Amino acid sequence: MTETEHSSKNSPWPIILAVIVLTVAVAALGGLVSGGSQDPWYAALDKAPYNPPDRAFAIVWPILYTLMAFGAIIVRLKAKSFARASAAFGLFFTQLAVNLSWSWVFFGFQSPLIALIIIAILLLLIVLMIRAFNRHSIIAGILQVPYLAWVCFAAYLNTYIVIAN
Repeated sequence: MTETEHSSKNSPWPIILAVIVLTVAVAALGGLVSGGSQDPWYAALDKAPYNPPDRAFAIVWPILYTLMAFGAIIVRLKAKSFARASAAFGLFFTQLAVNLSWSWVFFGFQSPLIALIIIAILLLLIVLMIRAFNRHSIIAGILQVPYLAWVCFAAYLNTYIVIAN
């Protein structure tokens, strides 16, 4: 194999592009389905005492998606090949899909109980993803900690809605 074949085969750009495109797509699709206070169903729910205003979600989620993407990109660059980080990327892309499914189930199907089950699965996936990221870069793992914290908070909010409604 020539140097050119080797380097093009292990180019980080396809996975970096996939990370960026899929992260932006999940953020956009999740935003489409979650209407917040504009949704009469959601507005009528009894919410947790520490439920933040809708604008907080609009600020926090783009930051978290950016941190997710940066972490995944760092993993790809540190791993030197996709194969060396395939477990980390499997977890990354799986948690993105589960994250999106939460929005659709909670807001689209108006099913807080099923959404709570999904968020529990998401929390497990995030912890596993952080561990997998840490194998390649501690910084990449640390970048996911705010996401983990926010999803823990979201689980509290979701749990309150299930119990109170």
